[in-house]
Amino acid sequence: QVQLVESGGGLVQPGGSLRLSCTGSGFTLGYWIIGWFRQAPGKEREGIGCISSPDGNTFYTDSVKGRFTISRDNAKDTVYLQMNSVNPDDTAIYYCAARMGYYSADYYYPPEFYNSWGQGTQVTVSS
Repeated sequence: QVQLVESGGGLVQPGGSLRLSCTGSGFTLGYWIIGWFRQAPGKEREGIGCISSPDGNTFYTDSVKGRFTISRDNAKDTVYLQMNSVNPDDTAIYYCAARMGYYSADYYYPPEFYNSWGQGTQVTVSS
């Protein structure tokens, strides 16, 4: 399994931007897919999107499409979640998750699909 660590969370004003990082071992080896999720207090874990390797294709859910971007830097074993035009509804703990193997990023994969998870990083959107 891949070991994952998220970072970059914090307090951001509405309309602002934040970039989260998901760093792990083994990203440069073989095939994998990384998903981003978030969970707000009292709510279920919500999918944001995913990125696949080696093609780098991405998928986004409607709630963040056009505002969030997932990218990767294989040299740094890191996947990023760039969050733009944030609003208070984006307040949550953000998690990255991984599964080794080739999986197309043309689809949404639910949380139970992934078998490695980070510890999460808190994002708070408030003025």
